[in-house]
Amino acid sequence: MRERPSDNLAVTFISEILAVDQLVRGALDRVLPQGMELSQFSVLNHLAHVGNERTPAQLARTFHVTRGAMSNTLARLERAGWIHVRPDWDDARRKLVALSGAGLAARDDAVAAILPLIGDMVARIGADRLRAALPVMRDLRMRLLMQEDQGRNAAVT
Repeated sequence: MRERPSDNLAVTFISEILAVDQLVRGALDRVLPQGMELSQFSVLNHLAHVGNERTPAQLARTFHVTRGAMSNTLARLERAGWIHVRPDWDDARRKLVALSGAGLAARDDAVAAILPLIGDMVARIGADRLRAALPVMRDLRMRLLMQEDQGRNAAVT
């Protein structure tokens, strides 16, 4: 079978994304405050941005992980005192997760640790070039989310 030019472009593009993902994760792991994992920072950062409570299932969907993986992350965050988990008074089967004051402070410390690394990357690459890449990355993310939703819906029917 003969390789099509578009196949080579797609493979190269995805390979670059995977390489960047691995390198960024490693760099962030090295600068995050002691005891904080990238998955924990991601949840703290999300809760700080949304500004209200979320269920563990909502968080699992947001981060595209299993409920079990999210439960593990939430248990660690709760042990650290960075989140509060409470029963949902309207539906006793559910729990609600909120960012604690200590969690917001830990998130802010992590952002302060990350900013020099990210700022250096932006300075080296150029803000205009990164800004120009964002629409492509967002479009790719949205298309992948739509594919994932279609796959999930097909599995249900």
